[in-house]
Amino acid sequence: MSKTRTVQVNYLARVEGEGGLYVHIKNDMVDDVQLRIFEPPRFFEAFLRGRAYGEAPDITARICGICPVAYQMSSVHAMETAFGVHVGGQLRALRRLLYCGEWIESHALHIYMLHAPDFLGYQDAITLAKDYPAIVQRGLELKKLGNDIMKLVGGREFHPINVRVGGFYRLPTRQELAPLAERLAWAHEAALETIGWVAGFTYPEFEQDYEFPALRHPDEYAINEGRLVSNRGLDIPISEYEDHFAEEHVAHANALHSVLKERGAYFVGPLARYNLNFDKLPPAVQEAARGAGMGRVIRNPFQGILVRSVELLYACDEALRLINAYERPDAPAVPVTPRAGVGYGCTEAPRGILYHRYRVDEAGLIQEAKIVPPTSQNQKTIESDLKHFVGQYADLPTEEMRWRCEQAVRNYDPCISCATHFLKLTVDRE
Repeated sequence: MSKTRTVQVNYLARVEGEGGLYVHIKNDMVDDVQLRIFEPPRFFEAFLRGRAYGEAPDITARICGICPVAYQMSSVHAMETAFGVHVGGQLRALRRLLYCGEWIESHALHIYMLHAPDFLGYQDAITLAKDYPAIVQRGLELKKLGNDIMKLVGGREFHPINVRVGGFYRLPTRQELAPLAERLAWAHEAALETIGWVAGFTYPEFEQDYEFPALRHPDEYAINEGRLVSNRGLDIPISEYEDHFAEEHVAHANALHSVLKERGAYFVGPLARYNLNFDKLPPAVQEAARGAGMGRVIRNPFQGILVRSVELLYACDEALRLINAYERPDAPAVPVTPRAGVGYGCTEAPRGILYHRYRVDEAGLIQEAKIVPPTSQNQKTIESDLKHFVGQYADLPTEEMRWRCEQAVRNYDPCISCATHFLKLTVDRE
């Protein structure tokens, strides 16, 4: 006699946005896994049409409260390519500093508040703080530092308002940046302690053979700019993104699934960046990674939290370097003259590559917009990984399986609100 079982997580905790997970089990074998993103579509691409090009950074920043800088940076890069504008020197460095602030706050939030409780057997960070107050306090201080960098450079912590096509509206002074430099020196040590702490977690054995696309820059660990490459031979300029990547609608989600046209599912984010750009990390950060037992290649998504801790160290050190080298430019932005054209932008959000394309007319009005967030790019891989991972625990009680599923989904730090262009878990046993 065959038997069926359904496990359902109605709302996934400790992720951004609303969604669920459905698992169908037949004769103790996982038959189907669906990541059901039921948060309504956001329609940002639609209501960007007809707006002036200069509105794009502020409008797209509202897509996400955790990674608004990523949306701003991808949008301004796209507009600048459409208009033939180049932003370099200290303005470029200041953008990188702003992005480092976002990496610091986002990675600290994920490591300490969202994912670490899973590895330590706690329901959430609040209960974790009762036993380890100093550790949680360290995480909160790191996150606050990232927020404060975003506030000073971007105008406010959430949905920054100081970014514009061509540069910024206002530039910080060296005196304003100095207190951040002092705190970043502390953050270096705090990030090293974070790596040591996370390296002590026990990780399930779950290495997978992923295709990892990420930006790669010849001179730095890529954040804002670079070519799009992968470990399976992809090497393209951003303008060719849609020649190789496609989005597909699936019936069970209000988010599109992305695939590589040639090979299918892929995995973006910290693991992709680390595997493709380890050689671009400064020697001290490489040494910290090796000291934590990490090699140059990591394929276990459960170790994503460890890779994020290494990137946290990098972002703190890079932010300090940029502040120490900062000289206030003469002007907050370079001149911008609108013209008809198509612009492409892709930057490394904390969760992976974030692609923007805009078609604008001669007056600089947006005629068409396309935005592909990292979470929607990872969805197909998340479902595939869950099918393999949950299969190891098909005979567990429903509640324990639900916890395993939630922990596995949090590996990818999904941002569901970004992806609706999760977790309600349903396990159906047959």
